[in-house]
Amino acid sequence: MKRLFKNSGIVILLIGTTIYLPSCKKEETLPTPPVVETTNISDITQTTALIEGTVTDEGRTESMIIGVCWNISPNPTISSYKTNYIAGSGSFTCNISGLTPDTKYYVRAFATNIVGTSYGNEYTFTTKDIINKAGEVTFNPSLTYGAISDVDGNTYKTIQIGNQTWMAENLRTTRLNDETLIPNVKDGKEWGDLETPGYCWYKNDASAYTTVYGAYYNWYTVNTGKLCPSGWHVPSDTEWITLTTYLGGTSIASGKLMETGNTHWLDQISVATNSTGFTALPGSSRYDDDVFLGNIVYFFGDLGTLGYWWSASESGSDFMIDSGFTGIGQLSKNDGASVRCVKNN
Repeated sequence: MKRLFKNSGIVILLIGTTIYLPSCKKEETLPTPPVVETTNISDITQTTALIEGTVTDEGRTESMIIGVCWNISPNPTISSYKTNYIAGSGSFTCNISGLTPDTKYYVRAFATNIVGTSYGNEYTFTTKDIINKAGEVTFNPSLTYGAISDVDGNTYKTIQIGNQTWMAENLRTTRLNDETLIPNVKDGKEWGDLETPGYCWYKNDASAYTTVYGAYYNWYTVNTGKLCPSGWHVPSDTEWITLTTYLGGTSIASGKLMETGNTHWLDQISVATNSTGFTALPGSSRYDDDVFLGNIVYFFGDLGTLGYWWSASESGSDFMIDSGFTGIGQLSKNDGASVRCVKNN
């Protein structure tokens, strides 16, 4: 007797005897961690860099996320700074931004699947320094500037904006207008403990930064009422607000106040027209205390993106300009900030 059997796709023709053969199933392979390499770094600027990587083994999975991570200390992980996740495999490129100028970074590519996260080989790079950090300031050539001198003999351009007349440069005097010397305080702890007047230069480097960015004063120096040349004073909150209101409001005023070009400003310089002649510079500030990032202590903010100028108001407030906003902020009285003087009415 002939019998035809079918079992999971296997057909067996038998005569007289019945035999059952089970089907064979392929053994499943378990996923493994992915393998990723960091392959190249290029297009390094003051605040950005282009990082390339490649995934050479997906780890037998179909779902994976990849990117790069970085930090100012070795062996960065995804708990440090990282790019937005990019789904996929193979070669990839990530543009990282928001970096600090003239700073060494460690960077690695990474890939994550259902098993876990793997990292590529570590690269290092150093962001570029501020372009022409002490380069010549660009004033508005279509405007007529006045001039004023301080007790040290420094001469500053001045400009009228509405009913106010402003210095178009940051103050850099080392003496009050009664010729009292202002202490030059370099040490960070000493600076943070001050309850009396003090000034400094950016990173304590007078030769590189004085002419462009001027001096950084604490609020106790401002509060003497004798910092500006005779007939001038440090503006109050109200006077700063009068300036921005005249220029059309906080979001519009910034571009009208900022120096043009990319000699000093790093970001969004397209908004800068300096139509007022104020020529605001991104001098940042000096902190009133140690600011820890990893194992590095910073006492100075980063040039290039923000400018801070003191207000004479008792709150210890300041006037801030970045590439899209102006407004009243709140510094500590022990912070160091720039000063622009306004003429007495």
